[in-house]
Amino acid sequence: MAVPKRKQSRSNTHARRSQWKATPVQLVKTVENGKVTYCLPHRAKVVEDSAGTALYMEYKGRKVADV
Repeated sequence: MAVPKRKQSRSNTHARRSQWKATPVQLVKTVENGKVTYCLPHRAKVVEDSAGTALYMEYKGRKVADV
């Protein structure tokens, strides 16, 4: 197991920890049936009918899987 050879200063510790940032989620805006929706990029989305029942999954406008 790696053991530090000497103590790391508080300023160096804080400088290292300050680089740990959460990145904002990248969302893609799409318009479906006049409604604006936001979804994650490069993910298959579920296509639903007017009652809200899941029909199938599509990716880039193509049907890829049944639900």
